[in-house]
Amino acid sequence: MTTSLDPSSSLIARRFPALLHRDFRLLWFGQIVSVAGSQMQNIAINWHIYNRTNSPAMLGLIGLVRVIPIVLFSMLGGMVADSYDRKRIMFFTQSVMLLTACGLAAITLIGDASPVMILGLTGITAAAGAFDGPARQSLIPNLVPPEHLTNAVSLNTMMYQTAMVVGPALSGFIIDTAGVEAVYIADAITYCAVLLALWAMRPIPAGTLRTAKMDLVSMLEGLKFVRSNTMIFSTMLLDFLATFFSSATALLPVFARDILKVDPKGLGILYAAESAGSLTAGIGMSMFGQIRRKGILLLTAVGAYGLATTIFGLSSSYWLSIVMLGLVGIGDSVSTVLRQTIRHMVTPDNIRGRMTGVNMIFFRGGPQLGNLEAGLLASAVGAPLTVVIGGIGTIVLVAATALAYPQLRRYDT
Repeated sequence: MTTSLDPSSSLIARRFPALLHRDFRLLWFGQIVSVAGSQMQNIAINWHIYNRTNSPAMLGLIGLVRVIPIVLFSMLGGMVADSYDRKRIMFFTQSVMLLTACGLAAITLIGDASPVMILGLTGITAAAGAFDGPARQSLIPNLVPPEHLTNAVSLNTMMYQTAMVVGPALSGFIIDTAGVEAVYIADAITYCAVLLALWAMRPIPAGTLRTAKMDLVSMLEGLKFVRSNTMIFSTMLLDFLATFFSSATALLPVFARDILKVDPKGLGILYAAESAGSLTAGIGMSMFGQIRRKGILLLTAVGAYGLATTIFGLSSSYWLSIVMLGLVGIGDSVSTVLRQTIRHMVTPDNIRGRMTGVNMIFFRGGPQLGNLEAGLLASAVGAPLTVVIGGIGTIVLVAATALAYPQLRRYDT
């Protein structure tokens, strides 16, 4: 974990010390490009499916196709991340995602992009992500010293937020000017950035890695560890339930076209608004240093997330909707940084991949199942009421979690 940036740079040393480490820096910049491309692809798929089917339920089905591989493979992916070279795992998974993006571009260009084929390639991408996520998140503590881990987690969150601002905005513009096939091609190109970063990174010293056996007992160790740690389990449960009830992202094409009356560029801005709020909060948290009363702050952030979602569902104003989505992003960012820091700090490296695999079921499963629920409910009662019900449900579950887990409510450091 040597550095190549000048440590005398006061801004970097004080605010972003994790960027002083070359390999973390390579991965960080590579992922900005790659994740932006992935966000472009997600929005293109949603727009593509909705315009071919005019069905909110089909938008929900995208969530189901993405969540099934996560539930099936995330724990296995965590065990693989604790058993093999995490860099090589990422190189393989990122290559698979590049090929699926090429496949989406190809079937769209030849005019054979049926919903079934789009969903099939989406499912393959999700399966690769079930192995990529545990390897990537477990790799970060191997790239920075423990004293810079919290900053690395904050920077990683900021990286995702930046990519999620840039990606949707670019996707809406490209769809409007060149079509969804151009988005798929651009996404395939972006994967090269993280592949080059992984290729350029130094080998991880063998002494920093521990291996797990590839068997059922080893896989279940991660689940037992999560269940026995009250702080980790309560934050995962809160994350899952909040994103399940308050997941309105899948319905944004419906709001954009049918309620707010905007074009694909307007849809891109709606997607980017939430990420812009997240990025703002992420930058602010990285500048604060030590944060006190983390438990109360986490619960408040998730409650604000639910309230902003409720107001968004009631809104018929484009600009009010943008503001509410920005507040949704702020609440989500604050809770994300706090949750991830807690998990990394209390989890030993030899089980970190398996803990992350379990977390992926909560972290990714909640939004995708929420998207499925939102799509099906919207078909029955309409998109606005669906989002309002989800927002109110989130507020209720925050109160219930605060009562059920007083350790979380009182958590400070």
